[in-house]
Amino acid sequence: MRALGNALDPIVQIGKGGVTDSVIFSLNEALTARELVKARVLKNCLEEVKDVAQKLTAATNSYLVQIIGRNIILYRPSEDKPLIELPK
Repeated sequence: MRALGNALDPIVQIGKGGVTDSVIFSLNEALTARELVKARVLKNCLEEVKDVAQKLTAATNSYLVQIIGRNIILYRPSEDKPLIELPK
């Protein structure tokens, strides 16, 4: 998962407003389409990156894969047709 996530570009950006309804909506849409998403916490965000990651995972029912600097990688398996196959 980490290797796949490192190659991604950040799709969602969290700025000065922090974790808002629009950020959660965008992240939900991205997770539904891609399963694995990278989000970036901008420098003007007043919240800590770990706090943002915790809020995003709770709000989107996803799993935290990794935090690298100000980037957060999240995973939520697709209910219809999984794109990423996990080893058993």
